Amino acid sequence: MFFTKHVSNFWCSNSSNHSNDTRFGGGWRNGAGYCGRQKLYREIPVVRLSVTALYPCLCYFDIIGGLQRPFALLTSTAHNATFLILLSILSRFLTFAINQVLLRYLSPTLLGLSSRLDLYSITILSFARESLRVACQRTPPDSNSSTASQARAVQSVVNLSYLAVVSGIPLIVGLSWLWLRPSSISALPENIRFNESLQIYALATFIELFTEPFFTLTQQTLSYRIRASAEFFATLARCFATCGSAIYASKAGIPIGVLPFAVGQFAWAVSLLGVYFWKTRTLTRGAGYSILPQGIDNMAKGKERVSSATLGYFDVTLLRLTGSLTLQSGLKYILTQGDSLLITALASLPDQGAYALASNYGGLIARTLFQPIEESSRNLFARLCSSTIPSPPQKEDSSNSKESKAELSQASHILTTILHLYTLLSVFATTLGPPLSPLLLTLVAGRNWSATSASTVLSAYCYYIPFLALNGVIESFIAAVATNKQLHQQSLFMGGFFVLFAGSAWVFIGQLGMGGRGVVWANCVNMGLRIVWGGVFIKTFFKERGLEFGFGKVMPSAASLAVAVVMPSLLKMRIGGAFLDRYGILGELVGVGGVGGVFVTVVLFFERKFLMECYRMLRPSR
Repeated sequence: MFFTKHVSNFWCSNSSNHSNDTRFGGGWRNGAGYCGRQKLYREIPVVRLSVTALYPCLCYFDIIGGLQRPFALLTSTAHNATFLILLSILSRFLTFAINQVLLRYLSPTLLGLSSRLDLYSITILSFARESLRVACQRTPPDSNSSTASQARAVQSVVNLSYLAVVSGIPLIVGLSWLWLRPSSISALPENIRFNESLQIYALATFIELFTEPFFTLTQQTLSYRIRASAEFFATLARCFATCGSAIYASKAGIPIGVLPFAVGQFAWAVSLLGVYFWKTRTLTRGAGYSILPQGIDNMAKGKERVSSATLGYFDVTLLRLTGSLTLQSGLKYILTQGDSLLITALASLPDQGAYALASNYGGLIARTLFQPIEESSRNLFARLCSSTIPSPPQKEDSSNSKESKAELSQASHILTTILHLYTLLSVFATTLGPPLSPLLLTLVAGRNWSATSASTVLSAYCYYIPFLALNGVIESFIAAVATNKQLHQQSLFMGGFFVLFAGSAWVFIGQLGMGGRGVVWANCVNMGLRIVWGGVFIKTFFKERGLEFGFGKVMPSAASLAVAVVMPSLLKMRIGGAFLDRYGILGELVGVGGVGGVFVTVVLFFERKFLMECYRMLRPSR
């Protein structure tokens, strides 16, 4: 499904200078390896059309000339995002393969309990670090400032990231007490080792918080390879630790309950910290900043204006921005984890396990493809639109004004292209996903799991994927460019959306008895409202800066939508059903897959103009 393509004869640099160029985010300062006047760019692996969204306007900005900063920033971000996606695909595939083995040793009850433990860890990490991460990403080093000022900017965000550890300690203590209350564990089955598992999760979460300074440093210097390597090896360690301990306990007849998940989480945290520590040693050598907390009061010298520092370590502007983002991050947690909270409160453990299985399979595309693009595009949008964030806009000279306008135009084009690709993928997900998902679940997890509510939940989840994709990139853009006042407004609207989300969940689950499917449909209502608000924000943002953003350009062609409408009827006809029925589940898959393959081919034909435009953007300069 995924493949790589190498764009050769492009702007490529001398690799010996690469380490110097990437310091202080050199990927956007001097280009990804921009060295001297002889600028040649390295070959870029492209993951089919998913990464096309990160390459728009490459040729355009090369042709008009003089806009090296946007060109360098985009190509650097695209190159690093491609690497993240490739590593993400590999790690997710490995996790998927290991989990298929693990499912043979698990019951829905144990999987439901493991989702509770994951919710514990996610809750701590979200409240401890999410607002800090967004604040750090919105303050990239200024390429036009001195080396000392850039070093101060990097050190400021590194110092700030240590607040995640400080804020995480009371969260760990408080949530551990909440999760271990007698009312919470009284109904749990025996021999599941929940208490011991939670204690290991608490230690693993505390260790993971110490990786935050390393994560921040790699983000600021655009060293995505380090991050991808750390997460890959940590995923590898978690997979083998979880699966190995479960299989060993089963063979030895030891009832260890959910301990394998705790062991895997601990292996993840230790491996992540170890690889980060080892890989980032060279980033700080002679750079003027450190991975440890360091005073920033005297780092920027001369006439450069810098904000004051609290206690000599924490930039006041960053602290204020973090405070503004804290409420938003809390509301975002409630909205993104609301389904887990609801299913934990309202459903039985077997139903929680069935929903966890369905949501893990359903969210595989989102975690593998959408998440790396969202995180990389958030960095990209923050840098391209950074000169337009102050309000009211300041007067600029003509050259700076043209460059700022070009960067805004580029950001608009990138956003449009990503959204267009997402809507195209959504057509496939909503048309082919519902009939294929029960068959695939039976094939990979067995009939014991497909006989649960996981099958119907997974079919419903296919309709949720488009909402998840579109909302992710829209909110990435908002997080990158919104002012403090706009963030407060968004927080208020998100609070209102949560009320509607909870109300719709109560109707779907409590009144209609839809179980896990009810959570999925409630999430669709929630995401739909957030997408509408985000769309209004985007149109207003570009309109205030003299550009028009048209959402009509992000939709697939009318012919593609027409074919998608008639596809469910064609699939119900079960072409070749009598012959294929002899081969059981594989025959059904072949029948649905064959019709689906024709559908994909027809849609790609109707979308050929857009795809050719993407190809021309990626085509090497001659």
